[in-house]
Amino acid sequence: MKQVSDGLVRYRFESLNAEGLVHAVFTRLGGVSRGPFSMLNVGNSVGDDEAAVAENHARIYAALGLDVSQVTSAHQVHGNHIVIVTAGDAGRVFPATDGLVTNAPGVALLLRFADCQPILLYDPANRALGLLHAGWRGVAQGMAHRAVETMQAAFGTDSRALIAGLGPAIGPCCYLVGDEVASAMGYALPDWRQVMRREGDLWRFDLPGANAQQLAAAGVQHIEQATMCSACHRDKFYSHRGDNGHTGRFAVIAYLEPRAAQQEGQGDPAVRTSPTTPAAMEPESLNPPGLPTFQEFLKGRPDHVPHRSAETRGLHGVDEGVE
Repeated sequence: MKQVSDGLVRYRFESLNAEGLVHAVFTRLGGVSRGPFSMLNVGNSVGDDEAAVAENHARIYAALGLDVSQVTSAHQVHGNHIVIVTAGDAGRVFPATDGLVTNAPGVALLLRFADCQPILLYDPANRALGLLHAGWRGVAQGMAHRAVETMQAAFGTDSRALIAGLGPAIGPCCYLVGDEVASAMGYALPDWRQVMRREGDLWRFDLPGANAQQLAAAGVQHIEQATMCSACHRDKFYSHRGDNGHTGRFAVIAYLEPRAAQQEGQGDPAVRTSPTTPAAMEPESLNPPGLPTFQEFLKGRPDHVPHRSAETRGLHGVDEGVE
């Protein structure tokens, strides 16, 4: 659902239109950045003017009625580390983190995107929220499944009651990858063939489909997809691949509004947290030890194409270019 106010354009998920839940997928429209970062860039490390980035953040917070002290964010690294955010974490920026979950009212979660997928998770029964950054490396490291497990441990979430929203991301129309990514999907998904299609010596990859498949495997039954390709719609969103790596980041932000009783001074409910998040799943190789490589797995299949190395086919930009 599209909303325009004070020049800012943002979207909301129809299935996440719940009382007390505020969320917004902002576009690149309405800010003050210039050049390749035009206009509402919130990326602090892409080369944009710092004052412009600060003003863009201020406009987003004003549109949602937030103070900067309420916003918790992260330095995203394409990993699978998830932090359980408490009321005391308001205003923090967590290092090396790609997932934030909370049940603390008034604490806003903010992450930044330019082709990788924003994933919003909402548990209406336990009033808990999650925001994830998941590109192909996130899928390979089980980010979506891991987030569901984290919310189960921290808040008592029933995965069947979760509502998931998959935001704008690079679509299969624009996303060609090499065998390395296909190999990772072969181990990370119940059915990699549903999201990978051979095209020459590359693969056409459906990133939103992969995230949806991983959520469904974790027990999530209600999944809404934005079906908006960030590379196709560079007039609305930033695209790392579509803009050859020199671009900004659009913001996704969500928070739980305090209930009326809490606003009247009765205090927030106790925040349940687990001692630790699930054990890290960051292997040195995306081929688990003891299992065949993807090329060995493909041998004998009629659609098999002999492997060409990244050096000979120039795949660094193909495989790496999603933020």
